[in-house]
Amino acid sequence: MIDFEIKGEIGPMGHCHCRTCPKSQAAAFATTARVARQQIRWRSGEKDLRAFESSPGKKRFFCPECGAQIYAAWDHEEEIILRVGCLLDDPGRRPLVHIWTEEKAPWLELQDELPKLLAGPSKPD
Repeated sequence: MIDFEIKGEIGPMGHCHCRTCPKSQAAAFATTARVARQQIRWRSGEKDLRAFESSPGKKRFFCPECGAQIYAAWDHEEEIILRVGCLLDDPGRRPLVHIWTEEKAPWLELQDELPKLLAGPSKPD
């Protein structure tokens, strides 16, 4: 069984509509938040996680028993991209933005008031 907790606050949450997030979640989009790797405390199952490389240098980690995606990570980054839907408790945040909307499902109409970015958020230098 995969069991973990996040120490401290997660980063800002957003809904990702890129080509791979919806497909891997089997949903219209994936709600994600950045989390520093050192904030994850594994209680069990870390060694059981499976991964696939969804794009060069980026792996998506999932539970081998149920297939639930837990997080994605770029090999060279200190933060992971947590799949907020895998949390059992309220993360204490709400989504702030839709990203990669230029790739969203054509049948999905975004009717909320959140900002809608055509691509991903830009990173500060």
